[in-house]
Amino acid sequence: MPPRLLSFFSDIERSIEADQPSSPEGVWTSARTVNYGVGVARLELGMAPAGGTASPKGTIFLQGYQLADSSPCLKAALSWTGVEGIITRSIYSKPELSWTGEARKIAAEWLGGPPAVMDRPSVAAEAPEALSSLDSAVSA
Repeated sequence: MPPRLLSFFSDIERSIEADQPSSPEGVWTSARTVNYGVGVARLELGMAPAGGTASPKGTIFLQGYQLADSSPCLKAALSWTGVEGIITRSIYSKPELSWTGEARKIAAEWLGGPPAVMDRPSVAAEAPEALSSLDSAVSA
């Protein structure tokens, strides 16, 4: 059974906090947006100094869907502020799969920063309808 999108984000946030609990920049901040109707969600991550305003560090997008054989799949797109492009990872459900373990891997990869070569120039080019429906759901 696949995790709920926001539960997966909770696992990612816990992993980030555990791997890098404090920083000279401040404490981690996050904002979540989800549209269950189309199966997409966004986690915006930032750092806030004590008593200060948060500065954005990047975003993780999730898309949950079913494959042709009816097995669940979760696609994660990782991006970093100031860096063009994204890194995408697909997580396929298998009997031995640990969703929490996969969330830890995504968190560790995001904390590691962007690689030298990125997959695509932007997330919006990949799924404009899903992302625009997510943004319109937030505005409503």
